[in-house]
Amino acid sequence: CCNYLLATDLEMATPDGYAATSWEKGYGDYVMKPDLDTIRLVPWLEGTAMVLCDVQDHHHHDPIPHSPRQILQKQVAKMEKLGFTPMTATELEFFIFEKSFEEISKDGFKNLTPISAYNEDYHILQTTKEEGVMRPVRNHLFNAGIPIENSKGEAEAGQEELNIRYAPALDCADYHSIAKHAIKEIAWQQGHAVTFLPKWHHTRVGSSSHVHQSLWKDGVAAFYDEKDPLGMSEIMRQYMAGLIKYAPDYTYFLAPYVNSYKRFAKGTFAPTKLVWSIDNRTAAFRLCGANTKAVRVECRIGGSDINPYLAIAAQLAAGMKGIEEKLELAAPSSGDVYEMAHEQDIPKTLRDATEMLRNSDMLKEAFGEDVVAHYTRAGEWEQEEFDSVVTDWEVARGFERS
Repeated sequence: CCNYLLATDLEMATPDGYAATSWEKGYGDYVMKPDLDTIRLVPWLEGTAMVLCDVQDHHHHDPIPHSPRQILQKQVAKMEKLGFTPMTATELEFFIFEKSFEEISKDGFKNLTPISAYNEDYHILQTTKEEGVMRPVRNHLFNAGIPIENSKGEAEAGQEELNIRYAPALDCADYHSIAKHAIKEIAWQQGHAVTFLPKWHHTRVGSSSHVHQSLWKDGVAAFYDEKDPLGMSEIMRQYMAGLIKYAPDYTYFLAPYVNSYKRFAKGTFAPTKLVWSIDNRTAAFRLCGANTKAVRVECRIGGSDINPYLAIAAQLAAGMKGIEEKLELAAPSSGDVYEMAHEQDIPKTLRDATEMLRNSDMLKEAFGEDVVAHYTRAGEWEQEEFDSVVTDWEVARGFERS
């Protein structure tokens, strides 16, 4: 495959400024090496199979360091050297619309109408109405070997959530990537569009992709300590402290686009402050399963637009750094975290998050300086593209009155 595939934007444009590939270098090839452990039939497409591939150098067959799957594999290998198996699970939130992708595009993405007229969180009737889409999604993915746990209505009209069973970190990212594409394809087959845009309208709540995570050692939950008041081991406390300390460094990998930051709004169940709390959905990090062997941390920062490989890898790197530095975990916050003005904010814009990524010594050590530079350029380009566009809001606000 052409090596520009790891350096394009959503429009498949080829921006300047990447060290790994450019017009000057001629856009050569990568080798795509199939990971045969991932081969599977695709039940929703007749006569089709799928296999995931690792990207390698065309000449020497070395792994490409800025390939998202390779970045995660590297962090998993580091964890395994410490004796830990990282286990993760992601939640996929998205909206279903009445019309198809093609119809919505012809309408200029205006007057979007979700498949539901009202908030359907835990709503039996409305989610029954959506089973024409969601039942094929669950069944096809299950038959493709993706361990689907459940789906449910979420906290807005037309919003669904799909949950996949806890798995080793690389498997989890593979499952997430396959499921996201499947949801789009299966909904399209049923005549509907879906979106994973984190904030498709400013009056609606956003869509997230929370990441649940824990470490295991020799089949035993390394995050669990029955002697601790919350069941949290010292390793878990250090890991969580690393997640919190280095969250500004890796926020870009949880919110990689301009729109991602519109989701961080008070009173929407999306976090705004970098604190942890006990089973509290207003915090960026939620302790789940306290006093059980299933004790884990849920990172609530990530939006529905995450690349799961990069998002999970960045959090593993931060958690490992917390263990390495033997960080102490601050006391948990309680109450309405949105109102805690003294607590540190999540980066508010893509521009801010990209700058923090650029200056992250932790990620340069974990991923490599070239990898950080690569994704810093991706963030810069996305911001540059947005800055050059005149929005509908600007025209409506200033056309007559400016």
